[in-house]
Amino acid sequence: LPPIQRAILWSAAQAVKAVMLDILTDNRNRTAADVRHLFSKHGGNLGQDGCVAWMFQKKAVFIVEKETFDDEDALLETVLDAGADDMKGDDEVFEITADPDAYDAIEAALGEKGIETASAEITMVPDTMVRLEGADAEKMQRLIDALDENDDVQNVYSNYESDDA
Repeated sequence: LPPIQRAILWSAAQAVKAVMLDILTDNRNRTAADVRHLFSKHGGNLGQDGCVAWMFQKKAVFIVEKETFDDEDALLETVLDAGADDMKGDDEVFEITADPDAYDAIEAALGEKGIETASAEITMVPDTMVRLEGADAEKMQRLIDALDENDDVQNVYSNYESDDA
């Protein structure tokens, strides 16, 4: 068997909407053709290496549900002391972001305080989001779903948001 290869593909998938893929494959040519076909079928274009990489940053992201821990001040103090960059909250969750190097320290600090996370991962986070509505949001979601279904695609990152997504 040929060795497994890791690739990151970028695309400008319709104007300022960006998609970045994390791929693990044993056949780079097959996977590139499959991904190119999916972008083309859904109205996007496969870009050159790095064409949208500047739109994303690698971050540690923790989600804490307010249902399990709702003391915002105590949580903020805990994660900032452990190295977090930011914390945002909405009606249901707190989202904590940090440099990936701070992941272990934040995870340990949350564990010491008995604060459970709904998710904790190192991921690619877009610098800015593009809001899509209606047919545009549906088209973009179909593209992301199709990419997600490809066995070689490990992660799909995008800078779009929608109330329907």
